[in-house]
Amino acid sequence: MSAESTTGPRRGGKGQRRKPRDARPGGKGLKVMAWTAAGIVVLGGTGAGYLYFELNGNLESVDIDHVLGADRPEKVDNGSENILVLGSDTRAGGNKELGGGADDGSARSDTAMIVHVYEGHKKAGVVSVPRDTLIDRPECTDTEGGTHPAARGVMFNSAYSTGGAACAVKTVESITDLRMDHYLEVDFSGFQTLTDDLGGVEVTTTKDIEDPGSHLDLAAGTHRLDGEQALGLVRTRHGVGDGSDLGRIQLQQAFVRALVQQVGEVGVFTDPKRLYDLADSATKAVTTDSGLGSVNALMSFANGLKGIGPAHLHMVTMPVRYDPADLNRVLPLTDKAQLVWDALRNDEPIPKSATEDTAAGEAKGVVNTT
Repeated sequence: MSAESTTGPRRGGKGQRRKPRDARPGGKGLKVMAWTAAGIVVLGGTGAGYLYFELNGNLESVDIDHVLGADRPEKVDNGSENILVLGSDTRAGGNKELGGGADDGSARSDTAMIVHVYEGHKKAGVVSVPRDTLIDRPECTDTEGGTHPAARGVMFNSAYSTGGAACAVKTVESITDLRMDHYLEVDFSGFQTLTDDLGGVEVTTTKDIEDPGSHLDLAAGTHRLDGEQALGLVRTRHGVGDGSDLGRIQLQQAFVRALVQQVGEVGVFTDPKRLYDLADSATKAVTTDSGLGSVNALMSFANGLKGIGPAHLHMVTMPVRYDPADLNRVLPLTDKAQLVWDALRNDEPIPKSATEDTAAGEAKGVVNTT
């Protein structure tokens, strides 16, 4: 089986590829990648400093460095940073209502982005990792000291559900050979609140989107989405493209770009009350690594990202192909993915050739990203 094949075999009659289905219809599929909401918006400036103790009490953090120890990729000392950003359903009780479907009590993280902040912190590369990617998960230890054996050919999002944040970071580092300098987790209930606190986010759809499972019904055109609608947009997969997770990833990336634009337009840095509301919501919604586990650390981190606007984000999906054995799953395109990881390691732009002729390229988005 060629590592660089870009599509699986055709299934069904007349040579048509069968549309992938969601393995968990109505499940808690998407938890958003609002890395900017958790970074730029979290505190965004020294104006919130006097609320240190109140906001600090909102934060949760995990000591990933202690759990992972020294057996990790070497930290690159070129001024750049890598942040693993996950969406989860673990922080708020409201997630049960928002997620829909049955709740088996396990925490899930179905959305993942590797954010590379380039030297100078003026631009960023964002690589989405499809939850349905089949990978070899390394042996890992969770933050409670439990050990989980390695597993071959399992879904990428099983790392988080198996061993939590530490296992997710170890798995990403194993796949990419890139050290994750920070970890940021955003729950989707908190994301809905953040979007409402911002006064909604404006997006333009190029096609109608209708997905009862995500409570979303949008005609083609420009819309200002409230929190519930925004959550529906970034969760939907049946209403767009081929119904796979790849089409949903494109919606998520488009929304993050719109969110960055919105943050720059609403004047959160000059409106103390809005700044506080956003900081309060965001610090309740995020879980971080211990290096970002205080208001002071988050303020410094956020200030370092304020120069990154929508035009300075290069967002791609990890190169994958459909799995010939199961078109609901995807497999990494090893050679092309290596081009992505090498570029980030060397603090260089991701080459266009790395993302051409991949399954992600076949999943056409329906949101205008310009």
